[in-house]
Amino acid sequence: MKQLDGVIAVIGLGYVGLPLAVEFAKRRKVIGFDINALRIAELQVGKDCTLEVSSDELKAAANAIYTADPALLKQCQVFIVTVPTPVDTANRPDMLPLVRASETVGNVLSKGGVVIYESTVYPGATEEVCVPVLEKFSGLRFNQDFFCGYSPERINPGDKANTLTKIKKITSGSTPDVADAVDGLYKSIITAGTHKASSLKVAEAAKVIENTQRDLNIALINELSVIFARLGIDTLDVLEAAGSKWNFLPFRPGLVGGHCIGVDPYYLTHKAEEVGYHPQVILAGRRINDNMARYVARNTIKLMLQNGMDVPRCRVGVMGITFKENCPDIRNSKVVDMVREFQGWGVEVVVADPWADAKEIEHEYGLQLSVIDAAHPVDALVVAVGHNEYRHATLDELRVLCRGEKPVLADVKSLFDRHAAALAGFTVFRL
Repeated sequence: MKQLDGVIAVIGLGYVGLPLAVEFAKRRKVIGFDINALRIAELQVGKDCTLEVSSDELKAAANAIYTADPALLKQCQVFIVTVPTPVDTANRPDMLPLVRASETVGNVLSKGGVVIYESTVYPGATEEVCVPVLEKFSGLRFNQDFFCGYSPERINPGDKANTLTKIKKITSGSTPDVADAVDGLYKSIITAGTHKASSLKVAEAAKVIENTQRDLNIALINELSVIFARLGIDTLDVLEAAGSKWNFLPFRPGLVGGHCIGVDPYYLTHKAEEVGYHPQVILAGRRINDNMARYVARNTIKLMLQNGMDVPRCRVGVMGITFKENCPDIRNSKVVDMVREFQGWGVEVVVADPWADAKEIEHEYGLQLSVIDAAHPVDALVVAVGHNEYRHATLDELRVLCRGEKPVLADVKSLFDRHAAALAGFTVFRL
């Protein structure tokens, strides 16, 4: 198997799949498949609600076809699966989207076909979970009639600098020849180059530890933030001082949500426990990060009480609900946990976000997006996400959104000078 020719199918057209389909479509025919008919309809008219691909880029990808009809996939020999891999309410891996995608591919898979998975999974999942489904629905035999590859996604939503082609790609295949072919396929579009892993399992493990490592580093800084608050010192002051050493890692405290960092470690810990090892460090980091949104809410409430406010009769404005700045992605947003904590105290919460889609917020979380303005002032303001709109705001502009003599400003991302905020009349909390 020297190279992978023919039509490419991309299964799942979200933040990962769409940029991939568009890039491949610059060179060859691509069929982009998604079960969401509304998503297909918007792509067909040249619109991407995730904002990862511009209208001009969509129109330029003339070799791409977007469809919700699986019958069109029968003409393909290469299938790239980019569906979500979330966790359930008990933080256990939810493999259903991956299984359903494998069923779809299995129904159209023919001899010589190659199925490449990009979805984040635990080491061994491709061969243990996906391959049996492909065999069952295709009637073909793995590594005889069809083959698999694994090339983990490294998309960073909202990042317009580190885009798909500029990030080195890990590749792998179920046989040495397939590994070479998969590597060659991605080399045709990835200008940053590729790294060919020694096996599917190694590639799977590499992906899942990328975000686990980042999760643990942020958890450490979040825990330090909690300690420093009790010691009466500012976390950012400490980090800036420590950062004067050349090898100090520049992590900041914050809320850890999204589709990767707050989810992927649970895939690794699930597999670890399956093979008889209870991971302690990884799960400790997860507990810390999962609790930070409630920690912010409780400290805001504490300052409101200290300022003499009748909390159940107060209004709190939350600025930002996406999981990261300058991006409409709301998956696993920890700001929602913060809102729930405020509501548990009987507080009226007003949520605003210039990037989020109001219908999506209501559908996913049952929350209404609103506007925080001087006509309806709040008693406390939480700047939860570092959108440019908030980053460029002045403290005077924030102050007019608040009523009373001692409003609380919870500056989660440390966007504002805390001394200037105090002079503007705020009681300040920040991580």
